[in-house]
Amino acid sequence: MTGVTDRKKLLAAMANGQSLEWDVIVIGGGITGAGVLREASRRGYRALLLEQQDFSWGTSSRSSKMVHGGLRYLAAGDLKLTKESVRERQRLLKEAPGLVDRIAFYFTFRKGLFPGRWAMAVILAIYDFLAGIRDHSYCSNSQLVERFPGLEQTNLKGASRYTDAMVDDSRLVMRVLQESIDDGAKALNYTKVAKLLIENDKVSGVVIDALHNATDDATNNAGTIELRAPVVVNATGAWADRLRNQVNSEQRIRPLRGSHIIFPSVLCPVTEVMTFLHQDDRRGVYIYPWEGTTVLGTTDLDHSDDLDCEASISNPEVDYLLAGFNRQFPNNPLSRADILSTWAGVRPVIGAERGKNPSKERRDHAVWSDNGLITVSGGKLTTFRLIALDALNAAAPSLPNPAPFTDDRVFVAPAISTTELLPNNPQWAQRLLGRYGSRAQAIIAQSGAGELAWLGETQFCLAECRWAIQHEAVEHLDDLLLRRTRLGLCLPNGGKPVYPALQVMFASERGWDNSCWQAEVARYEAIWNRYYSLPKNPQ
Repeated sequence: MTGVTDRKKLLAAMANGQSLEWDVIVIGGGITGAGVLREASRRGYRALLLEQQDFSWGTSSRSSKMVHGGLRYLAAGDLKLTKESVRERQRLLKEAPGLVDRIAFYFTFRKGLFPGRWAMAVILAIYDFLAGIRDHSYCSNSQLVERFPGLEQTNLKGASRYTDAMVDDSRLVMRVLQESIDDGAKALNYTKVAKLLIENDKVSGVVIDALHNATDDATNNAGTIELRAPVVVNATGAWADRLRNQVNSEQRIRPLRGSHIIFPSVLCPVTEVMTFLHQDDRRGVYIYPWEGTTVLGTTDLDHSDDLDCEASISNPEVDYLLAGFNRQFPNNPLSRADILSTWAGVRPVIGAERGKNPSKERRDHAVWSDNGLITVSGGKLTTFRLIALDALNAAAPSLPNPAPFTDDRVFVAPAISTTELLPNNPQWAQRLLGRYGSRAQAIIAQSGAGELAWLGETQFCLAECRWAIQHEAVEHLDDLLLRRTRLGLCLPNGGKPVYPALQVMFASERGWDNSCWQAEVARYEAIWNRYYSLPKNPQ
């Protein structure tokens, strides 16, 4: 059973003059691009996705991992976005259990802060009504402290309990890409679009740099390659203006950074999500379980750094998050020394006013059509399918008639049950089936001795690493440790405990000798220390 597109094989074919004509070329390998590819492939289009870095390298591996309707959008009167979001949440929960999982949220009340218990009850009643469920209640102080031990009770007035969902965002991208490829699409990471092809004032394709930042030498003689398509979809998120400005000078994207810190779960063991209003600005901050750790986030700030560099947390953001946590748990304070790792993502928000409070910017998406270039940006992780449909609707006049289809599911149901996959551990089997679909069976079948053991406090295993190295377009060590798995974020020291096993695995599966391995380790550790650890020189 194969995985994603064979990068070496496809680029070699392109260099030889094959596979140069497409119906749709999608630029951007995050969740929006993956969603467009999925919907294009289901309609029978010859569809190709190009990503200049790794799949989900940008925002789509560094979100807050939440599939939700957004209560604050409802509170702000954005009924349409909330309705779409909660219904897409319900769809994803049904189609991808084990990847998208329901979890309880507790919104705490403090004396004198809005909203209070009864206002929140009204908001949640509408929230559940839009989703077609009833799943909210009031939680007393004593019940709340049972779930979040050590919570400061001064002025505490209980909490509203409701449910949303959590997801591994990067794995969501990979699963959507895999479904697209199974339907005939192609997807290439580390393949940069050097420029748009423009003929008679109309975008007619792209020029790619086939040598961009990959470890293989399949394309050493290829240089740049021209690919043609009547429709090019710009799904580059925070980078959307940059590509669109080749045909339209408008600036529509406001990049906003959201940062998180991760610490060992033993320091604050939680199994559900707690939301509190930060004492400095009354923004909602979350404490939640993730991959065997506990996460604290997020911030919401204008991001003015170079978008081609990975986003990273700043010292003021670290201080802000720690201060918020320590106010809620004064008898169990956290310090910088407790932090395992960090991550920061850049949200591509459609907004024109830098002076406006970032948290008050709308989170809906927009689609622009510029002479054959369809640009889509903004929106929420949860609504990626609807965003993709809007992009394809805008492209429809330039596309051939689609093939008929009756099944609009994003994910094909696995052909094996949890009890058939792992009779003694159906819960973990559900996780594997959610993340890999029917390929979970091959992962189990080909695992070596001891490779199914969980690593550290996580539920990742070496068998998943082997599969990713073999079948999921892993070009660099950071692809594996930061995106295909999250071992680099959740294990001590960026994942050093698994280095020896991975070195053997890369040697056997990819032929990496010791010098190649050491070069990859140096590259990965430079990335981790700069972008996923604590910032230097704390104030």
